Amino acid sequence: MNRKNTVLSILAIGALLSGLLVVSGSTTKKQEAASPARQNAVPPNIIFIFSDDHTSQAISAYGSKLAKTPNIDRIANEGAILYTNIVTNSICGPSRATLLTGKFSHLNGYKLNEKVFDVNQPVFTEELQKNGYQTAWVGKMHLGSLPHGFDYLNVLPGHGHYYNSEFINSKNESVRYPGYVTNVITKLSIDWLNQRDKSKPFFLVVGHKATHREWLPDAPDLGAYDKVNFPLPPTFYDDYAGREAAKDQDMTIEKTMRLKEDLKVHADYENSGIFNRFTPEQKNPFYDYYENKISKEFDAKKLSGRALAEWKYQRYLKDYLSVANSLDRNIGQLLNHLDKSGLAKNTVVIYASDQGFYLGEHGWFDKRFIYEESLKTPFVIRYPGVIKPGTQIRDLISNIDWAPTLLNLTGTAVPKAIQGESFLPLLKGQKIPWRKEAYYHYYEYPEPHHVYPHFGIRTDQYTLARFYGPKNFWELYDVKKDPHNLHNLYGMNGYEAVTADLKTRLKGQIQKYKDDEALTLLESKL
Repeated sequence: MNRKNTVLSILAIGALLSGLLVVSGSTTKKQEAASPARQNAVPPNIIFIFSDDHTSQAISAYGSKLAKTPNIDRIANEGAILYTNIVTNSICGPSRATLLTGKFSHLNGYKLNEKVFDVNQPVFTEELQKNGYQTAWVGKMHLGSLPHGFDYLNVLPGHGHYYNSEFINSKNESVRYPGYVTNVITKLSIDWLNQRDKSKPFFLVVGHKATHREWLPDAPDLGAYDKVNFPLPPTFYDDYAGREAAKDQDMTIEKTMRLKEDLKVHADYENSGIFNRFTPEQKNPFYDYYENKISKEFDAKKLSGRALAEWKYQRYLKDYLSVANSLDRNIGQLLNHLDKSGLAKNTVVIYASDQGFYLGEHGWFDKRFIYEESLKTPFVIRYPGVIKPGTQIRDLISNIDWAPTLLNLTGTAVPKAIQGESFLPLLKGQKIPWRKEAYYHYYEYPEPHHVYPHFGIRTDQYTLARFYGPKNFWELYDVKKDPHNLHNLYGMNGYEAVTADLKTRLKGQIQKYKDDEALTLLESKL
């Protein structure tokens, strides 16, 4: 099949499955020398477990009291945990594009969700292939295309479905796999590990749909948190004083979260594409729980006002964390497979999410803002014999740094076009010069959540952001004194020198990373 016919074939599948897919050619890149993790050692395998919207507030290794995540915690305890891991654009598809390219959204071209990733640009997995690695991606990819650089693909079209989802394989075929998607992704990943070319080292992305909206739990996890009454976050009733963008969004649990689709109150099991994919065996426990228990409870309470908002919050967390239960359980199954197969001793295991997420902070769900809860994303990594167990990294790491670090781990040359830097020396406990600020730029407006586009920097103490679009204004936060970003200090007496310094540093970052749009906005008058 030639390139034109291949593209047309995949586009036809995408039209059917609402997951536009295209395939790629090949690209040549300039390279620079790499520093291998081990000298004269067998190259390590890498498994990158990549979830969706799973925030550090829901991971016990990060101090969460909401849920227990023993298998994610195990990776952290046996290796390193990053506490200030910053994303460059807090949204699903662009985060994955940054992983693959090591570049910001303005250079890799994937600024918004539901677009098509440019397959003619370089991706770091090509370099792994040149270095003898076998590469694979299983599960959620969410790029609207099939990038090159992979020997095996079996990915969800778009977001996929929690139950009985289709997958698109390397042959551009659509195959529906019965079962709960988290379990299916783990099985497909282990199947590939068993069937791969065992003469080569491998790189595998295990891309989970969990914990993305609309949070459909697996049957064993239904009602897992029913006996828990979660405390309201201190900022649940935030009045957004002094913060124009925070006040003018559309992502509150109270007003935006939907009873029927998100919280399954009298869900439409016949016509809704969210709920009409069940087999009878799958539907019975799900329907019994949500229709005969939760919906009846809701009807009986006759809630309104704050009581309704708080009930929705409780239901949201119970569903979100129940979905996370399956995610962590499946990570444990994968870790057990590595132990039993003997792969664990020379396999780097990483767990990360595409960005942070709000679990009721500021009254919100979703992500997008440069504020702490969505800006920072979990990242834990285990590499036996190289990363000391219990390592804690508090330096500012950006997700543009992921690709060069993965290349560095494998002794693979890092292309000069990659904008990030390898933080492997930090993982190994070495003292090296490191970044003092992390750059951020969010674009998607007005749909779906009416969050103004903005760019800015996060330093060890401050966040400075410039919002633009329908309105233009600045925000400044002292994240050490104000970790919830409640007090906008921009323009306040006593912060003139800090603001001037941060604006200079912001301009430096914009110029360094060649964000011409942001530079034009920065130099324009408000």
